[in-house]
Amino acid sequence: MSYGGSSSGGRGGRRVEYGRTYVVRPKGRHQATIVWLHGLGDNGASWSQLLDSLPLPNIKWICPTAPTRPVAAFGGFPCTACGFLNSIRFDVEETSLDGRDDIEGLDASAAHVANLLSSEPSDVRLGIGGFSMGAAAALHSAACYAHGRFTNGIAYPITLSVVVGLSGWLPCSRTLRSKIESSQTALRRASALPILLNHGRADEVVTFRNGERSAEILRSSGFQYTYFKAYNGLGHYTIPEEMDDVSKWLSSRLGLDRPRG
Repeated sequence: MSYGGSSSGGRGGRRVEYGRTYVVRPKGRHQATIVWLHGLGDNGASWSQLLDSLPLPNIKWICPTAPTRPVAAFGGFPCTACGFLNSIRFDVEETSLDGRDDIEGLDASAAHVANLLSSEPSDVRLGIGGFSMGAAAALHSAACYAHGRFTNGIAYPITLSVVVGLSGWLPCSRTLRSKIESSQTALRRASALPILLNHGRADEVVTFRNGERSAEILRSSGFQYTYFKAYNGLGHYTIPEEMDDVSKWLSSRLGLDRPRG
């Protein structure tokens, strides 16, 4: 495992300082690279350790740490949070489909992820995954990829093969369908992109219904290969059963070599 120092990025004049980025190198033939985005108050280190333990030797994992900013839900104390969770307000409303969307922050997060993937070898398949707010950022990246550009009009620079969202929600859900239906190219990209959404029925932070509705809206907007799985009794965290399902799904969708032994 290796890591890089902090980096900065942003769009539309916003400048943000990211924390340490952790990289898990593939143990076998390098077939895919996935950027994995953590949840509120977490960091790339904890997820890199979990992902390193999965039976996916052909995947390179890139786990950035989000910028540190004051978050209202934590009494204004600084913690790691994606750019679209602004410093003024973060509450349950922002973790729902009906909350207000910080488009500039979402684009900044998506641009940073695209930049992390832009230097990967051309024969390697690319993906994005995340948990909670990281899942929301991953789904925004999926929309940008299908549309061919960020919300601010700048071209989206990479090709995605898979997207995974755990215990998350779909931002910008009100405008997604019209955006995808705006061109045949967007419809074609959306219809070919596999998306896995997992959600616990006992999630007390991002309600199960918000996760379920996210999948429904994605499918109705043209992302026909959206898979949704519910977990009874699961709250706002992950469990080995869920990560085993993620491993099997990624291996199948990416056509990875089967582990020996």
